[in-house]
Amino acid sequence: MSRSWKTTILGLLAVAGVVITPGTAHGGDDLWASATIEPGREGIVEVGGYAGTPLGAGSVLTLTAPSTTTVTGTPITGTGYRGSVAPGGSTGTYTFEGAPAAAEEPQESAPVAWKDRKYPFLLSVPADAEPGTRLPDCALVLRDADGTVRQKGTCTVTVGLPAPSFSRPHSGVPLNARPKMVGTAYPGAQVTVRDAGEEEICATTTAPSGVWWCTPGRALPPGTGRLQATATLNGVSATSEQIDILVTGSTDGRTDTVSDSAGGRLQR
Repeated sequence: MSRSWKTTILGLLAVAGVVITPGTAHGGDDLWASATIEPGREGIVEVGGYAGTPLGAGSVLTLTAPSTTTVTGTPITGTGYRGSVAPGGSTGTYTFEGAPAAAEEPQESAPVAWKDRKYPFLLSVPADAEPGTRLPDCALVLRDADGTVRQKGTCTVTVGLPAPSFSRPHSGVPLNARPKMVGTAYPGAQVTVRDAGEEEICATTTAPSGVWWCTPGRALPPGTGRLQATATLNGVSATSEQIDILVTGSTDGRTDTVSDSAGGRLQR
């Protein structure tokens, strides 16, 4: 399979929300990384896939940040590597400084630099980035200590969608059978509310103000239930936290009165 076809297919999968493990998608012939990061947030891009000959101390892995983003950190946890970020965050690098000395271990057991692990870079996506956009110009390159390029690759960074939320109903508050659902989501996102059985309750489009609302097209069954909202825009989606509900009211919107644990009366 040619590189252009691989890039096209993997890009479509990334936009569809498919998580690709670095290095495995290409059969190990290129450096690779993918991530989905929400507007105005930071996220981790993990680089892997090196399958070449072992490289010694002084070899360097560089990630060039995608358009409009910045590298803000190199939070590696292993030893033997030193991370750094260029002024302005245009690139981030890891330099292999050599495996730590361990006289009690045989030399052949020392880890091979750049193989069999992932190298995380922290990226910041601007708040005005459009969800579903695949950010261009993300590049990866691995050089040996002499500066010779040993392997290249690309990374796919897709702008994610912030999770929607419920303002109404409130979790656990008794409801009538057709309560008005209200919440917030990214402007223009399609919001669908579903019950615990994944059945659609209602759907709507988020207003420019970021507020959405809808009313169930059918009466909710009496008793306890669970609701969750899913927002979708430009091929990416996000889900809200689930809320528990208790339906006790009638289908015409009238409220019943029930006793609380202290002997008082509650109305919906």
